Amino acid sequence: MADLASEGAAKREAAVARLIVIGTRAVERLAALAGDFGARSLARVAALRALEGIADVRALHAALQAFDDPDPGVASAAICLARVFLRGPRGVAALDRLTTVALDRRRVEPIRLAAIRALGDLGPSTLKPLFEILQEDPSSQIRALAQPRGSATAPLADPKRQLANAAEGELPDDPAVVRRAIAQGADTLALPVLHRFIERIREREGSEPASRRAEWMTARAAAHAALAKRGSRLALYDAREALETATSPLPVEFLAALTAVGDVRCLEAIAAAYARALGSGRARDDWWRRHLADAFRAIVGRERITRRHGVMKKIEKRWPEILVTGR
Repeated sequence: MADLASEGAAKREAAVARLIVIGTRAVERLAALAGDFGARSLARVAALRALEGIADVRALHAALQAFDDPDPGVASAAICLARVFLRGPRGVAALDRLTTVALDRRRVEPIRLAAIRALGDLGPSTLKPLFEILQEDPSSQIRALAQPRGSATAPLADPKRQLANAAEGELPDDPAVVRRAIAQGADTLALPVLHRFIERIREREGSEPASRRAEWMTARAAAHAALAKRGSRLALYDAREALETATSPLPVEFLAALTAVGDVRCLEAIAAAYARALGSGRARDDWWRRHLADAFRAIVGRERITRRHGVMKKIEKRWPEILVTGR
């Protein structure tokens, strides 16, 4: 418990792992620390993360209390913890608070985005009313996150033809239409055509004003996920480059693609992004950092990469942080 307040990231990480192994016996003390406003934020974040790993329903009260914490790292950690209980016996309480945060325009955008992503585990029928409201939100990132499920239910006349036309440069003006076409037609499109489609979206994304780029990037990410779903690495270079140049979290579909088909060449980009996330002050259990670590582990395991590999030695020297949780 004392190590949760350590300045050393590795020491905190090891403490979290040990407490998760201890399990339910640690819940009460961890919940008390998570709710202690006088404790250091990094310790409270670590406590919430340990509670997430234990997944004991007694921790939900501590999570809901921390939703309104002024420290965004603590609030984000609380949201991640509440997500665990969405499908459990107290799921209604978690759903109600997460929905409230998602709709509250007074909250900072990263916290609202975290709440929306947490709700993403639920079915489309549950989320449809919420997403319909969020599609009118002033935030372009929130609109982009809400549009896929909110708009993908209405069938397009010929999604495969729309995608083929888009691959030749005739993109629709609305990125939401692009997302719908991907959802409904990408599974049957020839892989080289889907690859060209990603390139066209990337070109369009670069020509758009900053306020619109997030929506087009979300569409490009969906195309990457569709390509990776079919086991193709045709556009893996683009996903890797997006990660290398990212100054903020990317749509999660990019990491889904890297997790599914990423190779050893992707590991350095993932490790560097992980280090940047830590350096920016993002919470250690922030969704972006967690997905980066998951992608790293998936690639290392699938490609059977050991610590003796040249890339791993380079990562250990330049970005050792990810090896604490990414191995």
